[in-house]
Amino acid sequence: MIIDFANVDRWEDSLGWKIGLKQLGKLVSRISYGKKFLRRFYYGEDYGPKNSSTILTKWSETMLTGARYSGFEIVSKRVKYIPDPKYATGYIKKCNLDIEMAIDLIREKENYDTAIIFSGDGDLACVCTYIHEEFHKKVYLFGARDHVGKELIDAQKAGIIKDIIFVEDFEYRLNLKRGF
Repeated sequence: MIIDFANVDRWEDSLGWKIGLKQLGKLVSRISYGKKFLRRFYYGEDYGPKNSSTILTKWSETMLTGARYSGFEIVSKRVKYIPDPKYATGYIKKCNLDIEMAIDLIREKENYDTAIIFSGDGDLACVCTYIHEEFHKKVYLFGARDHVGKELIDAQKAGIIKDIIFVEDFEYRLNLKRGF
């Protein structure tokens, strides 16, 4: 299980509801038959715009703690603040973990037969193709209907991604307000 939570978190606006970490953890646990190995949650550690800060922002601390309590193994790195005068804040935040996800999918190849990826990031199509062709792995994608990259849709059409499962169909399990 690969949870690209920065991508998942952006689904909220189009879904009209927030994906709860506890609910996501329960769904992932059911899909993985309770096995905790390789239930990875990729999300940035936000310490704020000062490079010298060693204290996580409240939001980041809450998200990472929630993921840990929900049974995920966290893979993270520091969020970068890039100056950009086009934004009211004067900066844009960036923390891309695509390479870490790709390396983990390749490095852990002996430990899984099926990869289930919660993301819509088209950049992941390359690693999906690689693990399917080189290691004969099955790949499933969970994504929001308006947030799945063309590259992933093309990979599904080519038989690389076995199925794209739309998160909207799991609202009863994932909606933070609705719960289980």
